[in-house]
Amino acid sequence: MQMDLSKLTTEARNKRTMNLDRMTIHEFATIMNQEDQSVPLSVANSLATIENAIDSITKHFKQGGRLFYIGAGTSGRLGVLDAVECVPTFGIEAEMVQGLIAGGPSAMTLAVEGAEDDDKLASSDLKKRALTAADVVVGIVASGRTPYVIGGLDYADSLGAATISLACNQNSEISKHAQIAIEVPVGPEILTGSTRLKAGTAQKLVLNMLSTGAMVGIGKVYKNLMVDVRPTNEKLLIRSKRIICQATNCDEATAAEVFEKADRNVKLAIVMILTNLPKKEANEQLRKADGFISKTIPE
Repeated sequence: MQMDLSKLTTEARNKRTMNLDRMTIHEFATIMNQEDQSVPLSVANSLATIENAIDSITKHFKQGGRLFYIGAGTSGRLGVLDAVECVPTFGIEAEMVQGLIAGGPSAMTLAVEGAEDDDKLASSDLKKRALTAADVVVGIVASGRTPYVIGGLDYADSLGAATISLACNQNSEISKHAQIAIEVPVGPEILTGSTRLKAGTAQKLVLNMLSTGAMVGIGKVYKNLMVDVRPTNEKLLIRSKRIICQATNCDEATAAEVFEKADRNVKLAIVMILTNLPKKEANEQLRKADGFISKTIPE
């Protein structure tokens, strides 16, 4: 695949910053802030497609499927970041949401030259993780033409897995290789070609929506509280008890007591308080409700 950067708006020069090297710090900060403000508006124009992607991921989660993000460079790092954060936020196993970056884990901190240009590398990475038709693969790119990501999407499609692309240029090559194609054109960067800026911000915003929306859809949230949070450190331990108080309007002492009775399971503790049931019965109610706290509460 021959690379032609001249047609990509993410590679074009921004006319507002042609004298970037001569700007004062105030001028630089002001114009960068102004350019960044355009990113959420671009995301808003793609909401319908983003909604379809969330729906697809949610359905696959409910059927036991997994979510894979694949990308190179900044795009890959953002996918890994979102995947990693899902574990403590939603109390899932690390296998449920995974981020793959061209060049492997070392590429998170050091550039691995040539890895993104290998269209067979992603399929190899996905094979190692035993990708199946039950899974979803989200290919993340700024340019819309990264061979590593396109190759991964093609491999996923060959297995019958769901495929979603996320690019920051219109009419992207990668959009032809995904069942659901999200395009968030952000225009030229203030620093020509530095797609870690507006393009990276757009990708982060969309990934936030995909993972959070799907987790809401499978019962990982009660009202606007992250009730499946894992109390793996002191901050999260305090937050867990606070969430119990917020969800049930109980006092701190009650929250702490039931939290321990529920084996430090925030969601279970909330159901125990709201239903006034002991642990075993509350756990059964939660199981029947597919993990949705709202469905365990009597009408």
